[in-house]
Amino acid sequence: MPSLPWHDIDTVLLDMDGTLLDLHYDNHFWMEHLPQRYADLHGVSRAMAELEINPLFEKNAGTLNWYCLDFWSAELNLPLRDLKKETADLISLRPDAETFLAAIKQAGKRVIMITNAHRDSLSLKMERVQLAPYFERMISSHDYGYPKEHPQFWDALQADIAFEPGRSLFIDDTLPILRSAQRFGIGHLLAVTEPDSHKGPKNTEEFAAVDDYRELIVGL
Repeated sequence: MPSLPWHDIDTVLLDMDGTLLDLHYDNHFWMEHLPQRYADLHGVSRAMAELEINPLFEKNAGTLNWYCLDFWSAELNLPLRDLKKETADLISLRPDAETFLAAIKQAGKRVIMITNAHRDSLSLKMERVQLAPYFERMISSHDYGYPKEHPQFWDALQADIAFEPGRSLFIDDTLPILRSAQRFGIGHLLAVTEPDSHKGPKNTEEFAAVDDYRELIVGL
């Protein structure tokens, strides 16, 4: 991973899930816990639950619905907020993420979280890891009505916080989102080598990726 030109960066935009937090909580919830609880609460087999749920996942991937607890609660007839609390003990920081946040805040950078997570998911996670003091703002894409994959998210973000894209760093674990940010003109982009600690490294394709947050603060 190349060193960052910190003298050319004023604003640091950070994703939450898979970037600052271990994505294991979310992957386990959506791929394991939710299908099992759907089966339990609707009186069907686990296999049948997956047959009913997976097409809905595929249909809504990359849209705001995909990230919306209200949508899934209605679509699946399940209490999503309560179910997410059942596995909240799995919510954890990625290694040295807090060290990185403390360093960039101390250096006087503008630090803003931008997440596709629903506000209720964001609140649940911040109760567990308490990162809010490091951020000037914590923005959910639900605030704007567009996910980060959509160009209108970036237009809304620019109108909201008035930042200079070319002098901004954005870190995210989702490649289509990084490509959307790139098209908007974000000057410095990084993917994440291992968003889920249980799944090993991923191919970040055309993007340089962060593996160790301590390396990012060299030269800060």
